[in-house]
Amino acid sequence: MMTRRTLFGGAIAGLGALVAARFAATPTAQAAGTFEVEHTSAEWKKLLTPEQYYVLREEGTERPFTSPLNHEKRKGTFTCAGCDLPLFDSDTKFESGTGWPSFWLPIKGSVIEKTDSSFGMSRTAVECHRCGGHLGHVFDDGPKPTGLRYCMNGVALKFKPVAA
Repeated sequence: MMTRRTLFGGAIAGLGALVAARFAATPTAQAAGTFEVEHTSAEWKKLLTPEQYYVLREEGTERPFTSPLNHEKRKGTFTCAGCDLPLFDSDTKFESGTGWPSFWLPIKGSVIEKTDSSFGMSRTAVECHRCGGHLGHVFDDGPKPTGLRYCMNGVALKFKPVAA
Protein backbone atom coordinates (compact mmCIF):
# COMPACT_ATOMS: atom_id res chain seq x y z
CA MET A 1 0.00 0.00 0.00
CA MET A 2 1.33 3.43 -1.00
CA THR A 3 1.50 5.86 1.89
CA ARG A 4 2.56 9.48 1.96
CA ARG A 5 5.73 8.39 3.75
CA THR A 6 6.76 5.91 1.02
CA LEU A 7 5.81 8.35 -1.74
CA PHE A 8 7.79 11.16 -0.13
CA GLY A 9 10.74 8.85 0.60
CA GLY A 10 10.80 7.65 -2.99
CA ALA A 11 10.73 11.20 -4.32
CA ILE A 12 13.63 12.19 -2.06
CA ALA A 13 15.63 9.10 -3.09
CA GLY A 14 15.02 9.85 -6.77
CA LEU A 15 16.07 13.46 -6.39
CA GLY A 16 19.18 12.37 -4.49
CA ALA A 17 20.11 9.93 -7.26
CA LEU A 18 19.67 12.64 -9.89
CA VAL A 19 21.90 15.08 -7.98
CA ALA A 20 24.52 12.41 -7.29
CA ALA A 21 24.61 11.41 -10.96
CA ARG A 22 25.08 15.02 -12.05
CA PHE A 23 27.94 15.71 -9.68
CA ALA A 24 29.60 12.35 -10.28
CA ALA A 25 29.71 12.95 -14.04
CA THR A 26 32.85 14.46 -15.47
CA PRO A 27 32.66 17.14 -18.15
CA THR A 28 32.76 15.92 -21.72
CA ALA A 29 36.27 16.35 -23.09
CA GLN A 30 37.03 17.31 -26.66
CA ALA A 31 39.37 15.11 -28.69
CA ALA A 32 43.02 16.17 -28.74
CA GLY A 33 43.88 18.30 -31.74
CA THR A 34 40.40 19.86 -31.88
CA PHE A 35 41.41 23.38 -30.90
CA GLU A 36 44.05 25.84 -32.07
CA VAL A 37 45.15 26.43 -28.45
CA GLU A 38 45.52 23.30 -26.33
CA HIS A 39 47.28 22.56 -23.06
CA THR A 40 47.41 19.71 -20.58
CA SER A 41 45.41 20.08 -17.37
CA ALA A 42 48.63 20.86 -15.51
CA GLU A 43 49.54 23.58 -18.03
CA TRP A 44 46.06 25.12 -17.83
CA LYS A 45 46.31 25.15 -14.02
CA LYS A 46 49.55 27.14 -14.28
CA LEU A 47 48.03 29.61 -16.77
CA LEU A 48 44.67 30.20 -15.05
CA THR A 49 43.48 31.12 -11.58
CA PRO A 50 41.65 28.32 -9.73
CA GLU A 51 38.28 30.00 -10.45
CA GLN A 52 39.13 30.46 -14.15
CA TYR A 53 40.19 26.81 -14.39
CA TYR A 54 36.96 25.69 -12.72
CA VAL A 55 34.79 27.64 -15.17
CA LEU A 56 36.80 27.37 -18.41
CA ARG A 57 38.11 23.80 -18.11
CA GLU A 58 35.56 22.08 -15.81
CA GLU A 59 32.42 23.82 -17.11
CA GLY A 60 31.73 25.46 -13.75
CA THR A 61 29.73 28.59 -13.00
CA GLU A 62 30.85 31.57 -10.97
CA ARG A 63 28.58 33.01 -8.31
CA PRO A 64 26.21 35.66 -9.72
CA PHE A 65 26.90 39.36 -9.11
CA THR A 66 30.60 38.72 -8.33
CA SER A 67 32.26 39.78 -11.58
CA PRO A 68 33.59 43.33 -11.96
CA LEU A 69 32.78 42.93 -15.67
CA ASN A 70 29.08 43.25 -14.78
CA HIS A 71 29.72 46.98 -14.34
CA GLU A 72 32.09 47.46 -17.31
CA LYS A 73 30.67 50.23 -19.50
CA ARG A 74 33.69 51.36 -21.53
CA LYS A 75 34.11 50.75 -25.26
CA GLY A 76 36.26 47.74 -25.97
CA THR A 77 36.36 44.00 -26.48
CA PHE A 78 35.70 41.10 -24.15
CA THR A 79 38.20 38.30 -24.81
CA CYS A 80 38.64 34.71 -23.65
CA ALA A 81 40.57 34.55 -20.36
CA GLY A 82 42.15 31.30 -21.56
CA CYS A 83 43.50 32.26 -24.98
CA ASP A 84 42.73 35.96 -25.52
CA LEU A 85 40.43 35.41 -28.53
CA PRO A 86 38.08 38.40 -29.03
CA LEU A 87 34.56 37.15 -28.21
CA PHE A 88 32.17 40.07 -27.69
CA ASP A 89 32.18 43.74 -28.64
CA SER A 90 31.14 46.09 -25.83
CA ASP A 91 28.38 47.48 -28.08
CA THR A 92 26.53 44.14 -27.72
CA LYS A 93 26.64 44.08 -23.90
CA PHE A 94 23.44 44.78 -21.98
CA GLU A 95 22.19 44.69 -18.40
CA SER A 96 20.16 41.50 -18.01
CA GLY A 97 19.78 41.61 -14.23
CA THR A 98 20.93 37.99 -13.99
CA GLY A 99 24.23 38.66 -12.23
CA TRP A 100 26.47 37.70 -15.14
CA PRO A 101 27.78 39.78 -18.06
CA SER A 102 25.27 39.43 -20.90
CA PHE A 103 25.58 40.07 -24.63
CA TRP A 104 23.13 39.82 -27.53
CA LEU A 105 25.70 38.78 -30.19
CA PRO A 106 29.20 37.24 -30.21
CA ILE A 107 31.89 38.27 -32.68
CA LYS A 108 31.40 36.16 -35.81
CA GLY A 109 33.21 32.81 -35.61
CA SER A 110 34.41 33.33 -32.03
CA VAL A 111 32.20 30.84 -30.17
CA ILE A 112 30.93 27.29 -30.46
CA GLU A 113 27.46 26.34 -29.22
CA LYS A 114 26.65 22.84 -28.01
CA THR A 115 23.85 21.09 -26.18
CA ASP A 116 24.24 20.88 -22.40
CA SER A 117 21.91 18.34 -20.76
CA SER A 118 23.13 18.79 -17.19
CA PHE A 119 20.76 19.33 -14.25
CA GLY A 120 17.97 17.44 -16.02
CA MET A 121 17.32 20.15 -18.60
CA SER A 122 18.55 21.03 -22.06
CA ARG A 123 20.45 24.29 -22.53
CA THR A 124 22.92 25.62 -25.08
CA ALA A 125 26.46 25.94 -23.73
CA VAL A 126 28.87 28.45 -25.25
CA GLU A 127 32.58 27.69 -25.69
CA CYS A 128 35.57 29.60 -27.03
CA HIS A 129 36.25 28.60 -30.64
CA ARG A 130 40.05 28.78 -30.18
CA CYS A 131 40.63 26.89 -26.90
CA GLY A 132 37.29 25.22 -26.12
CA GLY A 133 36.97 27.00 -22.79
CA HIS A 134 33.47 27.00 -21.28
CA LEU A 135 32.10 30.56 -21.24
CA GLY A 136 28.46 30.21 -20.21
CA HIS A 137 25.11 29.61 -21.91
CA VAL A 138 22.89 31.29 -24.49
CA PHE A 139 19.14 31.78 -23.98
CA ASP A 140 16.37 33.11 -26.21
CA ASP A 141 15.17 35.84 -23.83
CA GLY A 142 17.49 38.66 -24.88
CA PRO A 143 16.87 42.04 -26.50
CA LYS A 144 16.44 42.94 -30.15
CA PRO A 145 17.83 42.61 -32.72
CA THR A 146 18.76 38.94 -32.01
CA GLY A 147 16.50 38.11 -29.08
CA LEU A 148 19.44 36.20 -27.57
CA ARG A 149 21.13 36.49 -24.19
CA TYR A 150 24.68 35.18 -24.08
CA CYS A 151 25.00 34.82 -20.31
CA MET A 152 28.76 34.60 -19.73
CA ASN A 153 30.87 33.90 -16.68
CA GLY A 154 32.86 37.08 -16.06
CA VAL A 155 35.83 35.06 -14.80
CA ALA A 156 36.03 33.41 -18.24
CA LEU A 157 36.48 36.82 -19.87
CA LYS A 158 38.99 39.65 -19.93
CA PHE A 159 38.18 43.20 -21.01
CA LYS A 160 40.39 45.20 -23.36
CA PRO A 161 39.32 48.86 -23.56
CA VAL A 162 39.67 50.79 -26.81
CA ALA A 163 42.89 52.79 -26.74
CA ALA A 164 42.29 56.50 -26.12
